[in-house]
Amino acid sequence: MATKIRLQRHGRKNYAYYHVVIADSRAPRDGKFIERIGTYNPNTNPASIEINFEKALKWVQTGAQPTDTVRNILSDEGVYMMKHLLGGVTKGAFDEAEAQKRFEAWKSSKTTAIETTKTKLTAKEEAAKKKRAQEEADKNKEKAAAIAAKKAKELEASLKQDAPEVEAEAAPEEETVTETPVATAEVAEVEDAPVEEKAAE
Repeated sequence: MATKIRLQRHGRKNYAYYHVVIADSRAPRDGKFIERIGTYNPNTNPASIEINFEKALKWVQTGAQPTDTVRNILSDEGVYMMKHLLGGVTKGAFDEAEAQKRFEAWKSSKTTAIETTKTKLTAKEEAAKKKRAQEEADKNKEKAAAIAAKKAKELEASLKQDAPEVEAEAAPEEETVTETPVATAEVAEVEDAPVEEKAAE
């Protein structure tokens, strides 16, 4: 029986995550499997990987063949690095303590690189959020200024429309004021006329 280490799809549409399983190569992708050794979620950045290291190393050493994606996952997790070091121990190049020491050094450098990548991604996301917030604030200011200008124009136009009506209402009052002195002057002349005639007599 040819044993494969492969991914078994789970999750909903447009959000797939995978179980890393040991299965017969003749079994369907999402069908029967021998053992589950981990999970892989590519939807996060970086991808989330959980692998049972000891089980994965045991199956790799017994000849289970991984798919290309699973090989990359196991390589990133250090399974193939440990297999290589244990091969050196078997050949007598160094002992298990030295192999473990080398593996810990490799794992430490790998973890540091991952943390650096996460920090850079977080900083980039924060910068993008700040940029979007600033752009949104600038757009809101522009909209507020445009609305204020529009209201000012509407107010100015309404004042111009009201101005002729005020002038039209004021015009008759001026005519009545000009007619009043004329009328009083005529009355004065009429009243003064009999006094002059009496004086002449």
